[in-house]
Amino acid sequence: MDFCLIFSAFSIFSFLAYHTSIAADTLTPNQNLTDGQTLVSSNQIFELGFCSPANSGRKYLAIWYYKLPLTVVWVANKDKPINDSSGSLTVSLNGSLSVYNGSMAIVWSTNEMIAGPNQIPIVLQLLGTGNLVVRKQDETDANNDYIWQSFDHMSDTLLPGMKLGWKLKTGTKNIITSWTSPDDPSDGEFTFSLDPPETPQLILRKGEQKLYRWGPFDGDRFSGSNELRNNTVFKPIFVSTSDEIYYTYETLADSTLVRSIVTSLGSIQYLTWRNSSQGWSIISELNRFYCDRYGMCGPYGNCYTDDPNCRCLNGFVPNSTQDWRMFSTLGGCKRRYNLNCSNGDGFVKYKPVKLPDNAVLWTNYSLDECRVECLKECDCMAYTIINALGNGSRCVVWLRDLIDLRDFPNGGEDLYIRMARAELDSIADSNRRRRIKVVIAITLSTACLLLFLAILCWYIIKRSKRRVEEESISMPIVHDNNSHKYYEEETLDEDLELPIFGLSTISDATDQFAFSNKIGQGGFGPVYKGELANGLEIAVKRLSQNSGQGVREFKNEVILIAKLQHRNLVRLLGCCIQGEERVLVYEYMPNKSLDNFLFDRVKRKLLPWERRFSIILGIARGLLYLHQDSRLRIIHRDLKTSNILLDSDMNSKISDFGTARIFGGEQTEEKTRRIIGTYGYMSPEYAMSGHFSVKSDVFSFGVIVLETISGRKNWGFYDPEHDYNLIGHTWKLWNEERSLELVDEMLDGSFSVNEVMRCIQVALLCVQQRTEERPLMSTVVFMLSNENVELPQPKEPGFVTENSPFKIDSSWSGQDSNTGNQITITAVAGR
Repeated sequence: MDFCLIFSAFSIFSFLAYHTSIAADTLTPNQNLTDGQTLVSSNQIFELGFCSPANSGRKYLAIWYYKLPLTVVWVANKDKPINDSSGSLTVSLNGSLSVYNGSMAIVWSTNEMIAGPNQIPIVLQLLGTGNLVVRKQDETDANNDYIWQSFDHMSDTLLPGMKLGWKLKTGTKNIITSWTSPDDPSDGEFTFSLDPPETPQLILRKGEQKLYRWGPFDGDRFSGSNELRNNTVFKPIFVSTSDEIYYTYETLADSTLVRSIVTSLGSIQYLTWRNSSQGWSIISELNRFYCDRYGMCGPYGNCYTDDPNCRCLNGFVPNSTQDWRMFSTLGGCKRRYNLNCSNGDGFVKYKPVKLPDNAVLWTNYSLDECRVECLKECDCMAYTIINALGNGSRCVVWLRDLIDLRDFPNGGEDLYIRMARAELDSIADSNRRRRIKVVIAITLSTACLLLFLAILCWYIIKRSKRRVEEESISMPIVHDNNSHKYYEEETLDEDLELPIFGLSTISDATDQFAFSNKIGQGGFGPVYKGELANGLEIAVKRLSQNSGQGVREFKNEVILIAKLQHRNLVRLLGCCIQGEERVLVYEYMPNKSLDNFLFDRVKRKLLPWERRFSIILGIARGLLYLHQDSRLRIIHRDLKTSNILLDSDMNSKISDFGTARIFGGEQTEEKTRRIIGTYGYMSPEYAMSGHFSVKSDVFSFGVIVLETISGRKNWGFYDPEHDYNLIGHTWKLWNEERSLELVDEMLDGSFSVNEVMRCIQVALLCVQQRTEERPLMSTVVFMLSNENVELPQPKEPGFVTENSPFKIDSSWSGQDSNTGNQITITAVAGR
């Protein structure tokens, strides 16, 4: 990266005393631009003047970003620096530019003259695109018929609108060249160009050696690269006319600053300026994979992203088996059978691949015509049809050995490679044997399927008979005067200390599971509101028949849940097991879930600070019970606002134990291969490696506290000043001592500052990156309940942005939009 020493540490006064804009953006022949003076583009994005890159002490006439005095995008006298502050730029009457040193020796000049009378008035102008142009004074910027422009004399940077390519009438070529080093803008070893013009492709060279290649162009992209396609920041453009062929790009938003560079180490990067980090961020790097490097697998070798990287194409074998065993693959591959042009050569279709180097453009043949013409030429090794110039399909052939091939499943091309008759016959025999195997496999599969269907029918008939017998059993109703609940007796294990409801009772209570009574959807099935004969309102969880739980697992699980009794946990009232039906009966929560209030602009007003603080404390006490005070050590694993239900008095109760796990004895942590949870709430160690513990729930609790305070979601949080999520935003405010800005505007200042600050600090302690630094829930409850206790200072939190480097199985947690009684069956597992 190239840095221009603009002394921003000085005061604005001293800065302006050194760099003074002599005009808005122009310089006329009667003016000189001396060291310390600058031109600034009309949009105030670019600046022209003399600067010294990276503390080198050498001065260059250069263009850099005006408001970001950091990065040089163009240099004039890159091979002849000025060693003092005596440099000056002049514009002659004939339009040529010259840079002088203190001895009035020319160190750089355009060496161009205007054809015509000298009295034609001209002007030098720095455009808003970063292009320095010499034009006639009476022309506008939109004319583009410039006498001279810096865009035709590139440095190491490709700006939006610059044309990398050819002017066909003059035969001139625009390329970008790396700097020798970050403090020396003279031409380095690496060049990036578009060539040849007949079959355009982008090539990075070191001297004359090809290092990387992308192409040829296929009408949509450069073959072998998904990087140079439309994205959310910039749009790549390829243009082919009778006058010029070039590659360029444009930004999708005028306010976005984007540049592409060839670094002094030979890397091609697209970068964008981020105000949040006050620095340049890489959005795309072309040459970053093993298979990007030119010809790694030699002729007829195909490069793959997995191991082994290099493999011969089908029908080819290594030129040197010994070399390939030693992972030396540059020698490539050879044909298994030699070609015989007069003995029935043919073509085999390979797909999808990056097209090889040295393509030749033929006329506008169809696919069949291209095959016929290629077959006539004994040197024609392959062909394909692509829109090479972007103005219609063309027949493209290869008249040499095929090199720089790459397997490219997401966007590769079809390539038809010439093969000997013996190879074609071998392929035909192989296909024949494969078809026979397929027929045999289909026959066996059909027989197995018929057998399976017969067994299935027998099983269904047998099960139906058993079900009829079960439903015919008389079940007397029993009334429990203590609990005021109705349930039906059924023969179950004696250790199931929980009322057992009959299916008919549940069905009557929910009006036959009417859709109008459906209030939510949990991880294992729908949830209905119901009312028993005694008037008690209940929430009924009806497990789907494909929930994956058997009778034994269901009963074991119910036994465990029944043992969890706490005022801040949703209470299980009973269950039902009858035939294929498995139903859980919970206490009904009339106010649904916390997210139903927090993220609704109207309902949020019903949560004053006192109520929010009470909800936070209730969640903390419920978690403490799960982690330490219950007979079982329970890790919830999917704690979020939609799993916090509110009763009629707005007391918080933790629900939905569908992903919970039991820890026994002194066990403190466990690891799983299947990561299940919800974006924005999972802790780093669980999301990244599957490790979970009580500290995983602590992290989720911290996120809920921040959401409760702010009324905003962690996942999907947006702030125009940065790209952080809610955690990162809170951490930024904390470090800037502006934490109270986090508080929900709906509270309108009506809150206890001490309680809010204590909750924010506790939340930041809970979401710390390192597991061992997060407090236990016993400590959290103590810190929340005691105003006078001194809290430790939080450290760096985990997951401060939404760009998480992991994938999560969201099949268990896609119900956030359902704000009813979201209760799911507990998926516990003993040790």
